[in-house]
Amino acid sequence: MSTYTQDIAAVAALRDANGSSWDAINPESIARMRAQNKFKTGIEIAQYTADIMRADMAAFDADKTKYTQSLGCWHGFVGQQKLISIKKHFGSTERKYLYLSGWMVAALRSEFGPLPDQSMHEKTAVASLVEELYTFLRQADARELGGLFRQLDAARQAGDEVKAQDIQNQIDNHETHVVPIIADIDAGFGNAEATYLMAKQMIEAGACALQIENQVADEKQCGHQDGKVTVPHADFHAKIRALRHAFLELGIDNGLIVARTDSEGAGLTKEIAVVKEPGDSGDIYNSYLDVEEIDVADMAEGDVCFNRDGKLVRPKRLPSGLYQFRAGTGHERCVFDCIGAINAGADLLWIETAVPTVHEIAGMMNDVRKVHPDAKLVYNNSPSFNWTLNFRQQTYDAWVAEGKDVSAYDRSNLMSAEYDESELSAVADERTRTFQADTSREANVFHHLITLPTYHTTALSVDNLAKEYFGEAGMLGYVAGVQRKEIRQGIACVKHQNMSGSDMGDDHKEYFAGENALKAGGAKNTSNQFS
Repeated sequence: MSTYTQDIAAVAALRDANGSSWDAINPESIARMRAQNKFKTGIEIAQYTADIMRADMAAFDADKTKYTQSLGCWHGFVGQQKLISIKKHFGSTERKYLYLSGWMVAALRSEFGPLPDQSMHEKTAVASLVEELYTFLRQADARELGGLFRQLDAARQAGDEVKAQDIQNQIDNHETHVVPIIADIDAGFGNAEATYLMAKQMIEAGACALQIENQVADEKQCGHQDGKVTVPHADFHAKIRALRHAFLELGIDNGLIVARTDSEGAGLTKEIAVVKEPGDSGDIYNSYLDVEEIDVADMAEGDVCFNRDGKLVRPKRLPSGLYQFRAGTGHERCVFDCIGAINAGADLLWIETAVPTVHEIAGMMNDVRKVHPDAKLVYNNSPSFNWTLNFRQQTYDAWVAEGKDVSAYDRSNLMSAEYDESELSAVADERTRTFQADTSREANVFHHLITLPTYHTTALSVDNLAKEYFGEAGMLGYVAGVQRKEIRQGIACVKHQNMSGSDMGDDHKEYFAGENALKAGGAKNTSNQFS
């Protein structure tokens, strides 16, 4: 990628070669516009971010403290603000990603209105959100660079060559806000061909990592709800291969597939797997079914039966037509799913669990790693868990096992605010704080994400604002609760005109019209009150 100075020289030569009609073209203006638009296509973004993820995975293999993190998004502005905040607070976007949650697409982005997480929303909404997120992230780049360009002009006008060179170096070494997005493709929204077509759209929009789950597409449920129905491995593996074909067709040879198993909490299947030979994946899948041995004479009209170890067995079938697995097989089925998914070409695993417990996650991953030592996990730090209650209960139970006196606590009521300042709460909070580091070390969790954080933060902030603004605080509810905090914390959005692109528009007007440009950022612009 050429530097800012190289672009100026290249455009100057191009202008000169095109004669007098190009005399009004300022090479530096074009160089600035090029710098503000590093990525021309979604495919370029997908390749750039796939390279980042692969490098991060290698770094994690060498050092388990170098795990990655992301927060879920439902709008481009949300993703943009997260990355702007990350750069502001940490100076770099290193190992910080974005997650695109199918749950939030269904609940917040469907034209049908709010929907449950059951793959009922429009298929194209996911790819559209990937494109939207990267549009906003690219604008964050343009806005930040625009500010540097104005500083460069000011330094030059002041004759400060040292400062001008420092700013020039910042421009040449600018770190983009564009980071990897792990995008949720649910159960593929149909058969393997539908999965492939949707994957292509998502990759073309910029996604370098696609997460697919082993549920039945037309019976899909949220991973933290009941009624989940899984598919035999042959079906799931075909969809994994469909994702790989989509990546390879589009030239993203190192694109990433995250294979998610919902088997820990899924007790149902829609079909009995095909068995081609004893001990194959279909045979093992069927071995987990809850069956009863019968005689041929006991078969009723419409019964489905099969041979298991020379005996005729009938799987237990529910009124819905679904078959159920034996209770207590979730751990084994998750391990089986994970090993099979890696064999089919998955790069990362996702095990959906009922509670966030380090030893249970580690237990499953340790079994997987007996076969695939480098297997890495993406873990959902889900808001569907009551984290406070879970970790207080885990701490309580650990204390009981240690023989510690717990008579001051009621285990059935540990969520009570009366325990917020207690020793048990402090220990539980510390376990929560270190959960990501602990599971990365103990269970090889490469990536931690929170699926729905911005859904909840939006609801919380709006609730607080409504309570104050429509109550006795009136306008002070907004001023003290929002705007003053934005100013004190240096939140860029306090200058909302700037965030929407007004200053960039002024720059372009000047490029196109010179002194005739009618600009919005003059002395009467009220945003100047925030300077």
